[in-house]
Amino acid sequence: METATEPRTRRPRPKVVTLTERAAERVREIMGRAEKPYAGLRVGVKNGGCAGQEYVIEYAETAGPLDEIVEDKGVTILIEPKAVLFLLGSEVDYEASKLSAKFVFHNPNETDACGCGESVTIEPAATRD
Repeated sequence: METATEPRTRRPRPKVVTLTERAAERVREIMGRAEKPYAGLRVGVKNGGCAGQEYVIEYAETAGPLDEIVEDKGVTILIEPKAVLFLLGSEVDYEASKLSAKFVFHNPNETDACGCGESVTIEPAATRD
């Protein structure tokens, strides 16, 4: 007896990272002035700093075969596979004051930050209770 099975409709996956409108506008501006075309903005996490980890943002010439690709507000964000669980649910904002301008991560997975604000401690999303 043969039964036809229809493919299950998958619910949309939440974006690993989202951008505020200010951050998206700044990224579009920076990418528009770049010396050459880029595939997007690579976002990751690396070991370093006094709290243990630092966020990394850089131009991405190409997407890696395992990169998580997020499209948000006209910006392509490429997330390194090893960083996905650390960044899940994060929002990237752009803040400018008289003394500085920077991208700021609002990450629900952060458990601690250093006093200088340059590094954080992040617990992977899958290991939280």
